[in-house]
Amino acid sequence: MGDLRVEELSAKTIVAANGLTLRPGQEQFITPVSYAEADAYLNPTTTWARVVLDGDDVVGFIRGNFDAEHPRPEFRACVWRINVDATKQGRGVGRFAVHALATEARTRGFDTLTVIWETGEEGPGEFFRRIGFVETGETEFGEKIGSLAI
Repeated sequence: MGDLRVEELSAKTIVAANGLTLRPGQEQFITPVSYAEADAYLNPTTTWARVVLDGDDVVGFIRGNFDAEHPRPEFRACVWRINVDATKQGRGVGRFAVHALATEARTRGFDTLTVIWETGEEGPGEFFRRIGFVETGETEFGEKIGSLAI
């Protein structure tokens, strides 16, 4: 990958973010990027929605959520969603995006970043474990909760 950077999700980048392709089987694990865009306007102080660019090309999307007062610790500083274009997966884009979110979390005073994922053959669990998340529990729906010390 060339020159990766994150940029705030905007009208200029949302079409490209919505057009990110997935590997077969991954579509069941995500919701449309436009849902995150709408939420960013509804909750601008807690939502952090960014695209990952390689040069001028949108190659990924990440949405984080910050709410220090949330009663459930897994929702205080978390990866809410991540999507990397199928042609760019395995090249460090996702790791870069999570590290950018972790940096933002640290600047906001958090020391842990969490993520919740659904298990499944094409699910994101292996990715999260590979970049350092440790499974710390399960939701009432059987999803895995992972934590990363930042």
